Order: sequence, then C-alpha cells, then structure tokens
Amino acid sequence: MKESKVYRIIKAMPKGAVLHIHDIAILGPEYMLNITYMDNLYVCFGKKTKFLFSNTTPNTSCDIGWQLMSNVRYAAKNITQFDLEIRKLFTMVVENPDIVYPTIQETWKRFLKHFRTVYDLLSFRPVFEQYLYDVLTAFRNDNIMYAELRAGFNKLYDLNGTLYDKITFSKLYKTIIDKFVKEHPSFYRAKVIYASTRQVDKQSLVNNIEVAREISKEVPELIAGFDLIGQEDVKPLIDLAVVLDTIKDLNFFFHAGETNWFGTRTDENLIDAVLLGAKRIGHAYALTKHPIVMKNVIEKGIGLEVNLLSNVVLSLVRDVRNHPLSIFLSLDLPVVLSSDDPGVWEAEPLSDDFYVAFVGVASRSSDIRLLKTLALNSLKYSALDHLNKKNAIRAFYVQWNNFINNFDCSFY
Repeated sequence: MKESKVYRIIKAMPKGAVLHIHDIAILGPEYMLNITYMDNLYVCFGKKTKFLFSNTTPNTSCDIGWQLMSNVRYAAKNITQFDLEIRKLFTMVVENPDIVYPTIQETWKRFLKHFRTVYDLLSFRPVFEQYLYDVLTAFRNDNIMYAELRAGFNKLYDLNGTLYDKITFSKLYKTIIDKFVKEHPSFYRAKVIYASTRQVDKQSLVNNIEVAREISKEVPELIAGFDLIGQEDVKPLIDLAVVLDTIKDLNFFFHAGETNWFGTRTDENLIDAVLLGAKRIGHAYALTKHPIVMKNVIEKGIGLEVNLLSNVVLSLVRDVRNHPLSIFLSLDLPVVLSSDDPGVWEAEPLSDDFYVAFVGVASRSSDIRLLKTLALNSLKYSALDHLNKKNAIRAFYVQWNNFINNFDCSFY
C-alpha cells in the first residue's frame, strides 16, 4: 500500500482533523518498545505481562516477582529475539489473523489486553509528556491540523508512586498542547472528549460526568464533550439513559452501532444516541439497518465518525467493499473519516484509512474532490465553536491550495 502513488499523494494531502482516536493507542509498537529501554522500568512476566516505573521494586502483586526490565533484557540469550517478543505485546498485527482472531470475542479479548499492557507505561508522567507531544507530531507529519482525542485522565504517576488527580492530568494535557501549537503554528489545536468506560453503574456515571464538568470549568478550552467507551454489547446506552438524559451542559459523542447484528440492544444504541442529542456518532456501522435514524442523522447534521480499518481489525467486516461507508458516501451522509486506535494495527494516524476508503470503498468514479470533502467534513463536524471552526476551515483552504498549486506528479 505505502509504495502506491495514490497513497503517497494522500499522505501529503491536507486531511483536516482526526475526530475519533483514543489517546493511548495512537503510536505503534516500535515506539512502545523504545519505552521499555528507559531506566527504572520493572516488568512482571506472569499470566499477564505488566510494566511499572518505580524507584524501588513494586509491591503490587506479581505471579513470579517484579524484575528490572534492563536486567531481564540483557540476561536474554538473544536480545533481538527478546525484543521481537516484547514488540508483539504492542500490536495486533499477525501473519494469520483469520486463525488468531476467528470471531469478535477473540479479537476484543486481544484488543483490551493491549490497553492493559500499555496503560502503566504511558501513565508514567515523564513518558506521557513526551508521548503526547510525539502524538501531536505524528498528526502534523500526517498533515492533520486539528484533533479531538478520547481520554479518561485515569492515572498519572511518578517514580515515587505519587498519583496525580484528573484535574492535574488535564492541565498537563493543555500545557503540552499549548507548547506544541506555539512551536508549530500550522497545527491549529487539539481537544479532548472525556471518555468514561460504559461498564459503570449509574452513580459512577454521575461521578464521571461531574469530573468532566469540573475539568471543563478548570480547563474550558480543552474539553470537547463526553463519551462512553468499551464493547457496546456489554452495556448499551439504554441502561444509562436515565442519567444521560438529564445532562444538558456537555456535548455527547457516543460510540453507537459498532456491530454487524440487527435488532439487538447494541445496534439500537443508534436510536438512543440520536434521542440523547449526540453531536456525532462513533462508528455507526449498523446505521443502514435503521433508515429512520439515518434520516434523523441527515436532518440534524450528526457527524458519522467512520473508522474503516478498525471495523476490519475488530471483526465487523472482512472485505471493505462490503463496508456501509459505501452507502454513506452514495447518500452524501455527514461522514468523518477517522482511525480509532491506529497504533494497535500499525497504521498512520489518518492516511491509511483515507487510502483504503478511497481505493477500496468509494466509487471508482470518485476523485480528489471526495478526499477534499471528507477533509472539510472533519472540520465542519468538529467541536470547535463557530469562530474557531471558520478560522480552521480558512486555514485548511490555505493548506489545500498550497498542496494543489505545488503538486508535482513526478515527485509521487
């Protein structure tokens, strides 16, 4: 794919914004492997591999005892092979995916394992500070000018084991974004959609909403809205609707309809997402099975965050030509292409999804006008206020015109 002339053009093309992406699943296994070379990192090779940065040997449970990662690595007979095995912890890419991931259950089990593995690595404050800056750099290198990241601000710790609260975490987020924008003015901004796990009871949901509100007050320019994340089959929106229906001061960007089933509580999340006033819907894979909901999406201008490669990897569709995105495009629905968790499947932040959508899903008569429309949609349906949205679109047109005017076919 990456040797394709079309891919190289898409890579160089201004792509606007990435609006559906989870903060600790953006950079790939090479990046994560490099983190394991840092000082003061302990590892537990038990039933589950765990990592933790600490000044002293961690006192948390470990089946076979915590060890310094540096000692384990250099005790290995073959360090290259050792690193290859460690690298496998940070990717879902395998040679035989149909055998390793025969159904959605195996896929999601491995997917969630990835987050548990990287969580303590990326929650170490010095690592996270560099990681977020490098994430923004990856966005800019992929010609993305604005981002809305799903984040839960769940934990941030230092070598002494000090835990930082969510307000401190959110302020650190803003500090890093501000630093990056100051150093790279062509990158417009980044915001955060506060992401709570959907596997909570009603009181815990109330508590999470209060945290999102508190962060919005403390760092008002950071929070774009609120979402519930995790496998939809486990807990649909209807189970929490009695709480969510009372919330009028936060924008909702719900994951909904991430399923290939019909007539289940999971695909009916689409109905509740619309009724609860969602500004955008994440995935919306099952939308074509609900024409009345589709009509509401058009009438209300609800953006559809389509994550094409994610839907393939997470076992919703095997052949992208059968992806509902083709129907969304033919009906001119408000589609926003995004990438969900690109680091987990070793993809670029946005270019890979654009390429597969263009080559594998869109009409063969489509051309660069479709790509431009999708890029503009990402800004049009963003959480930016009217003035900032207008300015961002104006900045996009400058980038786009420069791209077109300086286009050299021989370069690609």
